[in-house]
Amino acid sequence: MASDNGGGGQCGEPGSSDSLKTFGAVLKALRDEAHLTQEQFAPRVQYSAAYIAKIEQGKRFPPRDLLDRSEEVLGPAAARVLAAAAKSLTRKVGLASWFLQWAGIEEEAITLYAYECRVIPGLLQPEPYIRAVFGSRLPPLTDEQLEAQVAARLARQRLLADKANTAFGFIIEQALIERDTGGPNVTRSLIGYLLRMGSLRNVEIQVMPLRQAAHAGLDGSMYLAETPGHQWFGYVEGHDTSALATHGNQVSSMHQRYGKMRSQALSPEASASLLEQLRGAL
Repeated sequence: MASDNGGGGQCGEPGSSDSLKTFGAVLKALRDEAHLTQEQFAPRVQYSAAYIAKIEQGKRFPPRDLLDRSEEVLGPAAARVLAAAAKSLTRKVGLASWFLQWAGIEEEAITLYAYECRVIPGLLQPEPYIRAVFGSRLPPLTDEQLEAQVAARLARQRLLADKANTAFGFIIEQALIERDTGGPNVTRSLIGYLLRMGSLRNVEIQVMPLRQAAHAGLDGSMYLAETPGHQWFGYVEGHDTSALATHGNQVSSMHQRYGKMRSQALSPEASASLLEQLRGAL
């Protein structure tokens, strides 16, 4: 994907597009005109100040309801200006736009679920594993690009600690651990990190065993997120492509599959026990 969730054959977080930067600059100008700081404006539109800052910097795709909420705070004239700036975004829907919109949803989520069958989710990758993943990228990354990707992924992992009230659920295939990406030392570091993250009160890690006669995740990896307004979104990705699921029937189907996989995977306790066994066998 274009995102930072996994990272095997995917790109890292894309840079800001000109249209996103323009929208951000317009929002900042309108906010300044209303004599509001980001800290004053953010709670009035029901988002965090950090999220508003990233939108203004062109680093996040503005959510749909931001326009409606901004009208109540900035007035109808300002809302019309924002709507005009947003039109250039909808005409340029692409890889970066999909990811930036999902990244914003992810940052604000009160519930986040992930199922991965390709690579350990980005939020659960220790630095040695991150380096092994990006080191295998094709076309190869330069040293500068690799360091930038590593830094971005490590920074994103603060979500697990910073959002203690968010419920994180991960289902990962046992094969991803036994693949031994990066070698035994990297795998040992990975297992230790998974055990530490799984011990957090707001994090649940389940391992899908190698042998599983019934498996609801055969269609591939997927992500689900619940917003503070209790709206659910889904996200899927592949080779240099990604898509955001917003329609109720799409998200409902993803929910059904994820719920079934939770019953098919090992319990968090049994998963931790298996991880200990795998580490001991290295």
